[in-house]
Amino acid sequence: MSTVEEPERGAGTGTIVEPTPQTTHGDGDHERFAHYVQKDKIMASAMDGTPVVALCGKVWVPGRDPKKYPVCPTCKEIYESMGAFGGKDGKGGKGDK
Repeated sequence: MSTVEEPERGAGTGTIVEPTPQTTHGDGDHERFAHYVQKDKIMASAMDGTPVVALCGKVWVPGRDPKKYPVCPTCKEIYESMGAFGGKDGKGGKGDK
């Protein structure tokens, strides 16, 4: 009969296990909102494909018609708190997911 010795806990080397990221396999409808982004940023993205950052913090490359989706509630709240023109420079725009 053989016995297997277990290493002492906290001693020696071990494997670092990183947590598995949470992913979903849904269709993504819950994230389909039109977001507020500066118009010049949307234009630049359309020209060179660089990602944009919405007022709510969402980062993506616009590619869909924003008129087909409801406005992101977080973006809308931030935009409305900025004033009638969306900030000092009056630039603000509605992008898409």
